[in-house]
Formats: sequence, C-alpha cells, structure tokens
Amino acid sequence: MYGGLSAIAFLMLFPLLWLISTAFKSPGENIFQFPPQLWPSQPTFDNFVQVCQTNPFGQYLFNSTLIAVLTVGLNLLFCSLAAYPLARLNFRGKEAIFTAIVSTIMIPFQIVMIPLYVLTVQLGLRNTYLGIIFPSLASAFGIFLLRQAFQGVPKEIEEAARMDGCSEVGIWWFVMLPAIRPALVTLAIFVFIGSWSDFLWPLIAVDRPEYYTLPVGVAMLASTFSLDWRAIAAGSVISIAPILFFFLFMQRYIVPTDAGSGVKG
Repeated sequence: MYGGLSAIAFLMLFPLLWLISTAFKSPGENIFQFPPQLWPSQPTFDNFVQVCQTNPFGQYLFNSTLIAVLTVGLNLLFCSLAAYPLARLNFRGKEAIFTAIVSTIMIPFQIVMIPLYVLTVQLGLRNTYLGIIFPSLASAFGIFLLRQAFQGVPKEIEEAARMDGCSEVGIWWFVMLPAIRPALVTLAIFVFIGSWSDFLWPLIAVDRPEYYTLPVGVAMLASTFSLDWRAIAAGSVISIAPILFFFLFMQRYIVPTDAGSGVKG
C-alpha cells in the first residue's frame, strides 16, 4: 500500500521536481531529454541571477507579499464578522441571507469580472494595491467555513462570557475567534495561496510594472527571454517557494482546540 501511495506521490510531484531541476541546469544541458534527468549535472544559480538582473523580481515579491498579507487579514476580519451573527445570533431572514451568500459560490469569476473592473475604475482604484485586493475582501467560502466553525463552539462558553458582562463584540473577539483557530488558519492558507497565485485579476487591474505581482512577472518572462525555459523555471521557483514556506509554517496551527474540553456532556 505504501509503495503504491509513494508511486502516486512521485507522479504528482514530478512536474515540480522537473521545474526545480530545470531552474538549476546550465545552458549546455538538454532539459527535454528522455528519460529526464532530475539532478543537474552542472548545477548553477546563473538562471536566478539572470532573472533578477533583467526583471525587478524584488518589487514583484514585495507586491505579492503585501497583497497576500492584506488579503488574508481583511478576509479573516470580514468573513468572521459576517459568519458570527449568522451562526450565533437569531434574527429574521438569517437563513435566507446565508443561502444567498453561499449561492454566489456557483457564480464564475469571469461573469463578474467586467462589472468589478468597471467599479474599480470608477472608484479610482486601478493601478493600486487596493484595486488588486478589492475583489477578495471577503468570500462566500470563508463565511461558510467560519459559520460552521462558530456553530461547533459550545453555547455554555458563550453564555458564561455573557454572564460576566462581555459584549457581543468582546465575545466574538476574546471567546469565539480563539475557539475556531484551526478554521481561521485553514482559511488563511486557502486565501494566501489563492491571492499569491492569482494571475487574471492583477493582469486586468494594473498595467504598470511597479504593481505587477509574481505570477504576472513570471508571465512576462515568456516574451522577455523568448521562451527560455531555464529562466522561466527559475522565476517560477521564486514564485512558488513562499507558498511552500507559508504552508509549512502554518500547518502546525491546524490542530483541534480545547474549546469544549471544559464542558460536561
């Protein structure tokens, strides 16, 4: 069983391994040889140096980092603020509002892309960081995920905080958010990966190179180097490395909380 799973894992990881190998291969090596040689015979960092010297990848990296961090923070804030009343408060039309929000998941982004672009231009957000972040301030998936997490928190904890005089905002911030930390971390990972790898909207929202993100910058390599696969592979490795590091850092926080450990029954 482990042998079969290992073989499947290798097939899944082979494109990534080939990409990393190509990024370190010298110009004298055949990157398309068969069977492929994953370990470069003459490893070199010249491809990375060439990419960074020819294109402002430092600026692209800063832009992607800033946009991803702000998108994650704002998404967690707005999604949790929307999910908390839908999960814990009683008011008329709650189920209808939740159904309408979840229904938007079925709407492809390409349908709302043009209205979003028109609205972004009218608000004067084109060629700005906020213009890139604007469509991702909140998501229906995030509201759904956090609502389900809020519903899993025992009511006794909330009632105890309310009896101690804690306000609704205080309960949301000091009690409920720590209780759903795994869900928040999960949402942060999804949002970060989606924001970091987003190509279509940044390509539409900005046309000035100083606002390009890494995916857009990597796409520009195809014309800059006339399909120099070694340089494109080096740029791609620079683009995906932060995602891997972010996931490895955050996965330790995806653990069950002890929110219900002190509740009897």
